[in-house]
Amino acid sequence: MNRVLIYVLTISIGLYVSAEYSELPVNIWCISLFIWLYVYAERKERIEMLTVLAFATPMELFFSEVWLIYEYQRGLMPLFVPVGHWFLFDTGRQLSHYLPKDKAVWSLIPFVPLVAYGVWTGGDTSGLFLLIMVLGFTKWGPQASLYATMAWLALLMELWGTHLANWTWANDVPWTGLTAWNPPLLVGAFYCLGDLLVNLSVERFEGKHLLEGNE
Repeated sequence: MNRVLIYVLTISIGLYVSAEYSELPVNIWCISLFIWLYVYAERKERIEMLTVLAFATPMELFFSEVWLIYEYQRGLMPLFVPVGHWFLFDTGRQLSHYLPKDKAVWSLIPFVPLVAYGVWTGGDTSGLFLLIMVLGFTKWGPQASLYATMAWLALLMELWGTHLANWTWANDVPWTGLTAWNPPLLVGAFYCLGDLLVNLSVERFEGKHLLEGNE
């Protein structure tokens, strides 16, 4: 839990400093923390850390620079964002141990009336599709507790980040004809997708490595 506390403080204080003062000290701290964790991590965790960066960086650039579903405060993606994905991923993984797998889907129930309200008012019509994604990941994905945990954890982080205006989500989602709140209620769907891709990639890499080692 000490690592989780460091992550929480890093994200909460870092977003505040970046929004109110400068990205530079946040970039330096976050990248330095990532490197320090990488140096002392075991082999599999190092692979996970690099895999998170490999997925998070292009996805963030695509969402913000191509799809334009959100815009960062100073235009381009801050350098602390990709490593911040690792902090959030590892936090979710640690906290998910406290959520039994058979209760994971049930923990998402409070989202249902809020999604219905967003669709009814027209303020967040994308919420229905994102809810279906999260429920699908949680019901049929390999790590149900992680996906359900990330749905809530990502929302908390996004609420703080958008409150500080670190980034702003578009009310009209480009290319879709859908609308979204700032942030979207089920923004965790994107994080669930990223977590799934990371875990599947690491498992595949590890399996290939083991086969090669037995040859």
